[in-house]
Amino acid sequence: MAMDFDDMHAGKNILAAALLVAGLMTGDAAAQSINDFPTAARADYVYGCMKVNGETREALEKCSCSIDVIASLITYEQYEAAAAFMSVGQVPGERGAVFRQSEPAKLATSGLQRAGRRRRCGVRSA
Repeated sequence: MAMDFDDMHAGKNILAAALLVAGLMTGDAAAQSINDFPTAARADYVYGCMKVNGETREALEKCSCSIDVIASLITYEQYEAAAAFMSVGQVPGERGAVFRQSEPAKLATSGLQRAGRRRRCGVRSA
């Protein structure tokens, strides 16, 4: 059974479409694994960062850059753990010391501190 030109052309179009869809799905999965920070978490970080660095367009850009750097260095799960330790660690005295000075606290916050040392974006800590 011989295929005519139109059949071959249609077959190539179907193959091209299938490859395109497969590439988009792979790209989307890769983007999801790299960008696992929820939008609300990013927005919350930027909001807090802008409160510390000024509520200007420049601060918005710098704070957005900062959370992008953090997201490129640690997972969202690591970010959540670090944020929890840092938040509870603000309790004064011995009660907060365990959340600032314990080995689990140091381990959880090390990635976030590493990201903070990268002054690429020019912001103060949020």
